[in-house]
Amino acid sequence: MADELDLLRRADPVPAHGPHYGDGPLDHTAERRLAALLNERPAARRRPRFVWSLAAATAAVVTVLALLFSGPGATPAVAAPRPLTIRADATPVSLTELAARAARQAQAQGAPKLRKGTHVQSWSMGMSDDKPPVTLPEERVVRWKADGSHTELAVATDPRHPGRPVLRDDAGAPHLVEDGHVLTRQTYPPSWSDAPPESTPPHDTARLRAYLQEASYTKTTLTTPELLDAVAELLDNWTLGADESAALARLLADTDGLRPVGRVTDRLGREGQAYEYDGAGYRRLLIMAPSTGAVLGLETVYTKAQPEYGVKAGDVMDYSAWMR
Repeated sequence: MADELDLLRRADPVPAHGPHYGDGPLDHTAERRLAALLNERPAARRRPRFVWSLAAATAAVVTVLALLFSGPGATPAVAAPRPLTIRADATPVSLTELAARAARQAQAQGAPKLRKGTHVQSWSMGMSDDKPPVTLPEERVVRWKADGSHTELAVATDPRHPGRPVLRDDAGAPHLVEDGHVLTRQTYPPSWSDAPPESTPPHDTARLRAYLQEASYTKTTLTTPELLDAVAELLDNWTLGADESAALARLLADTDGLRPVGRVTDRLGREGQAYEYDGAGYRRLLIMAPSTGAVLGLETVYTKAQPEYGVKAGDVMDYSAWMR
């Protein structure tokens, strides 16, 4: 309950000094806060807790065990992903150098252009107080049309195990679905907003910093973890062009605590440069394309066990891989 109360207080869509809800429409700031409240996604530091019935939990555990231990040569169909493996470089590529590469790419003929919408593959860990944690993989595609309407399609899939069943937790009852099972398919009417992250992101570093700060609903300078969360929010709404990727790379190069750690192959088989941030009990790994500076993925891993939730050090908390 404390989390919900804190969320309500921070959202405050109808503040005492603002217009009363019944007397007229909300201003764009209040509308954005209300939308954020209604569509809040669990951040990496927030622990989603699923309430399972005993019968459903038992059935899911039996099914999962059958899949995981059906034979010595069986491939786990619903196993949690392991942390990405980093290959250390003799001379790691600094974010400053990567930003310079991104700037050169932005000047190249035929460089990618900004596009509203996203294509993202994600994994997220769900936990409860009395059941083992489960990892829920899905793929989401959002496409906007010229008239301001957009479509959103989300399917349950795990590219590590194509064609294998995928674990879901719909309506609090964990169960397996077929690979590619449609979770949501929606079409939204035309809508426009002049507030981040709906408004067009700038490709100037200073303005982009302010944009991400506004998208985070704060007037204070973003910390590195907050900035990484804001980057994920941006990429969940936009597919960046070369200009925007270059601005973001320059912004990240000026960020404290992100250090180059080497090369990595992400969960979609793409080669990237990895940059690490160590937090309290967790590690964030930012993966960027080595030649263009585009953000490919973001991984959060527990570095400290949380026995009360069945979490071990090294467990992947969440992971997102963005595509064009």
